[in-house]
Amino acid sequence: MGVWIVVVDDDALTLTHVKRILREHDMRVSCLRSGRDLLKFMTKNSPDLVLLDVQMPEKDGFETFQELRKLEEQAGRASTPIIFLSGMETSEVESRSFEQGAADFIRKPIHKDILIRRIMNTVNHNKEIESLKEEAALDKLTGFLNKAAGTARIAKLCAGQSGMLVVFDLDNFKMVNDIYGHSMGDKFLQALADVVRRNIRVQDVVARIGGDEFMGFFANMVNETALSSLHRRLNEGLLKEAVKLAGESFDIPLSISMGAVLVPDHGRDYEMLFPLADSALYKVKQNGKNGSRLYGQDGVTELTGETDIKNEFIHITQLVEGWQRSGGAISIDLEKFSLIYRFLRQFYKRYGGMVVKLMFILSEENNGEKRPYSLLDAADRFELCLQDTLRKSDMILRHKPNQFFVLLQNLSENDFPVVFNRIMDVWEAGDNHAGIHIEYLMEYVIYEKENYDK
Repeated sequence: MGVWIVVVDDDALTLTHVKRILREHDMRVSCLRSGRDLLKFMTKNSPDLVLLDVQMPEKDGFETFQELRKLEEQAGRASTPIIFLSGMETSEVESRSFEQGAADFIRKPIHKDILIRRIMNTVNHNKEIESLKEEAALDKLTGFLNKAAGTARIAKLCAGQSGMLVVFDLDNFKMVNDIYGHSMGDKFLQALADVVRRNIRVQDVVARIGGDEFMGFFANMVNETALSSLHRRLNEGLLKEAVKLAGESFDIPLSISMGAVLVPDHGRDYEMLFPLADSALYKVKQNGKNGSRLYGQDGVTELTGETDIKNEFIHITQLVEGWQRSGGAISIDLEKFSLIYRFLRQFYKRYGGMVVKLMFILSEENNGEKRPYSLLDAADRFELCLQDTLRKSDMILRHKPNQFFVLLQNLSENDFPVVFNRIMDVWEAGDNHAGIHIEYLMEYVIYEKENYDK
C-alpha cells in the first residue's frame, strides 16, 4: 500500500466509512477512537497524514492538535499534516481549524471524491515542501547537511542526547587541489563522504562546515577508543579511495585529523562544545596531524601554581584561536562581523592603515545556457572559493544567500588586483560558474594615524 493515513474519530460508523473509501484507493489506514490514542500512537509512528475529528470527548481535536505539535517539536520530527473533520455547520470551526495550522478542513458527511482529492493534494504538497527543505539543507557535493542545517541539527542533538561531538578535516588537502585541480579535489571530497557513510550508523549526523572541514554528532559514543577506531576506519577507507582516483603513484600524505568532546560531560551548549572539540583537533594538528584526540583526555588539574596557570593560559589561547586554525578567510554571521568590524575601525583610526571593502552579488544569466548547479549551490561554492583564496586576516559576511561582503585588511591599491584576480581565477577554474554572473563593487578606506598629545 502507498499513502499511510490515520483516522481519529469517536464515531465508529465514520471510521468504518472513511476506512472503506481509503482502502478502495489502495491507502494504508489506521483507525483510532480518541485524541489520547493518537498522541500515544504518534510517539512510535510517522504516518503521511492524520484525519482528525474536531468534536471528541475528553480531548477535542484542537487540543489534540496542539499537544501533537509539542510532541513532534520535542522529538525533533517534522510536523505531520492534519486535516480536520467536523459535522458542525458554522464557519467558525473551519476558520479556527486553519488558524490552528491545519492543512485542510472537510465537512461531514464525507464525500468520497472530495476526501480523496483533499488527501492527495495535501500529501503531495507536503512531500514537495519536505523535498525543497531537504534540498536546501544539503551540501550538494557530499550529500551531508550544509553548515547552517547541520549546526541547527547537531545543536539540538547536543541539547537532548548523550554522545560525542566530533570535528574533522583532511590533512594536506590543498596539495590535492594544487596538483590535480579543484575538479579532482571535489571527487576526493565525494569519496570521503562515501567512506564516512559506510562507517557510521543511521542515527549519526554529519555536516560539511567548510571546504574540507566536517563535524558530526555520534550518539552514545563515549570513549577515546571508539573515536580512535572511527579515525582508523575512515583513514584506511580514504587511502583506498585516493588510490582508485589518482592511481598507485598517489603519494600525497592525505589523512584525517579528528577532535572531539563528550556530551553532556562538558555541557550541552553547542556554542561552548564546538570550540572544545576544535581545540582538540588543533592539538592533533600541532602534533603531526593524522590522529584523533578527545578533549580533556589528559585530565584536569587544579590551578595551584605558576605551572598550572601557564598551562591554562596555553589552553585558553588554543580555545580562542582553534576555530580559526585552518588556512583562508573566516566566514562569520552579521553579529560577529559587526563586532569585529567596529573594533577594527577604531584600531585603524588610532594607528592608521587601509582596508578594502568588497561586495559580490551572484545572479543567473538568462542566456539559455544550462547550469550544472543552482544559484544557491553556486553561491555555496563561491563562499568556499573566497575562504580558500583569501587570507586569515580577511573576513567574509554572507549577508544574503547570493551576496557576500568582504573586508580585506592591510592591502594596498597595487595588491588588490592581484587578490581579485586570484579569486576569479580559482572560481573560473571550477565547473560552477556556467550561467552565473558575478557583479562586484569595491571601496578603499584609508585611515590616517591620529595624533594624541602626550
